[in-house]
Amino acid sequence: MNGDAINPNLVAAKISEIQQSLERLNGISSKGRDVFLSDPDLIDSAKYRLITAIEASISICNHIIARKFKRVPESYSDCFTILHEYDVISAELTERLGNMARFRNMLVHIYWEIDNEKIFDILTSDLVDFENYIKEIVHFLE
Repeated sequence: MNGDAINPNLVAAKISEIQQSLERLNGISSKGRDVFLSDPDLIDSAKYRLITAIEASISICNHIIARKFKRVPESYSDCFTILHEYDVISAELTERLGNMARFRNMLVHIYWEIDNEKIFDILTSDLVDFENYIKEIVHFLE
């Protein structure tokens, strides 16, 4: 395989990780806000699955920009900015995924300060960003 080529197996594996996390996160959110907020195990599971989905998204991003565009991002959110510079993803998605990458840092480094209401809001309104990211990545790779 060409060292400059995007590895479709790696991208497919990361997309699968995102999709598996989304399934679990949707299952968690379907239990409702009150059940979620009263169950520490659901909260912990949601945080873990969000980290997994975000990190898989970042991994895809880093792989594409390293192989295709020979760039190294300065931060996780910068990775999505670079994808947008090359018209891989939309401006709106760039901003939303950049925010998600910054949120990932909070989840990993100051998780005890995270507002669980905010986690539930992400589960019910922001997971579509991952689905749109997958669609835009797949479209770019076609």
